[in-house]
Amino acid sequence: MATSVKEFFDKRVPAALLANPSRAKDVAAIYLFKIGGNDGGTWTANLQAMPPTCTPGESGQPQCTIEVADTDFCAMIDGGMQAAMQIFLAGKLKITGDSTLITKLTKVLQMGS
Repeated sequence: MATSVKEFFDKRVPAALLANPSRAKDVAAIYLFKIGGNDGGTWTANLQAMPPTCTPGESGQPQCTIEVADTDFCAMIDGGMQAAMQIFLAGKLKITGDSTLITKLTKVLQMGS
């Protein structure tokens, strides 16, 4: 069954951060996710906060913003960085902000896996 974006951000990532907040220290950034489509929404993953959080809406000063359709984001969750690169190269993934944080995106995606 395909991953639900809302379940990923509302349940899986927050549960992973609560269970193991030290994983966020490896990333130590604020990401804003703007996911389009029926299963989409906007979420802020603050991996600098103690404890780290993943909350609906836009908050704080995001260092990296990811904009993508819900179906493509699900493909990224299920397919990892290789799928993300394919979606990016196809022009379906828009990333703004600190480009060095893109390399840490895999860790963010794995938190909810």
